[in-house]
Amino acid sequence: MELSRVIALVAATVTTGLTAGLFYAYACSVMPALREAEDRTFIEVMQRVNVAILNGWFMLGFVGALLCTGAAVALHVPADGRHVLPAVVAALVFYVAALGVTRRINIPLNDALAAAGTPPRIGDPAAVRGRFEARWVRWNVARALLCTAALGCLCWALVLHGSAGA
Repeated sequence: MELSRVIALVAATVTTGLTAGLFYAYACSVMPALREAEDRTFIEVMQRVNVAILNGWFMLGFVGALLCTGAAVALHVPADGRHVLPAVVAALVFYVAALGVTRRINIPLNDALAAAGTPPRIGDPAAVRGRFEARWVRWNVARALLCTAALGCLCWALVLHGSAGA
């Protein structure tokens, strides 16, 4: 049981860190870099990214964080693992909140951007971008903060786990 708890905590921490880092990179570099791009260029880049990101490596972190954190919660429910449980449950709550933001806000915005069509054929690219960019950026920052909070909780859980064994 002990080894499986450690493996679950480490896997949850790594996968959550990958996802937090992705959202952080968008918030701190990708979206600021695109801010000055021409509307059609912005739309084309975001459409391409939204297709390219749906791959196994992305899913490993994105879905893996949920599964590994859920497993860590389940493995720490027994009485001898409960000292770590509040931090792991908090991490799961933060991560599920980030998934909720993704599902309810960012994915529908991505879908609307895709539905706008290919950039050369969009009649009013400024309007398409206007409906997407500010809201997507704002909620991506929220996702970055939520995932970073989850990561912090998992790091704290590892500290608690390690200090209990010391």
